[in-house]
Amino acid sequence: MSEVKHERIIRAVMRGRVQGVGYRAWTERQALARGLFGWVRNRSDGSVEAVFAGEADNVAAMAESLMRGPPNSSVSGIDIVEENAAALNATFGARFVILPDA
Repeated sequence: MSEVKHERIIRAVMRGRVQGVGYRAWTERQALARGLFGWVRNRSDGSVEAVFAGEADNVAAMAESLMRGPPNSSVSGIDIVEENAAALNATFGARFVILPDA
């Protein structure tokens, strides 16, 4: 089995009203619709963290959509950093997953 090569991998942390409003499920649907790999989870500080990997244009489009989020969310800020393939280890080979809270 050959390893999937991703053009771009990012880690994003979204702050604001992002927990309890369906943000993780929305993120999963948006990522899968763009053909992305990765994961999303709630963090103990009230933020949501996600890693996205795939074609550079699709990752960029996902990053832009994160500020909008699902209905009832209110994103006050996003931190985005470039990542490497090690950031995908938590998916255990799945395409995109919702991880347990951190």
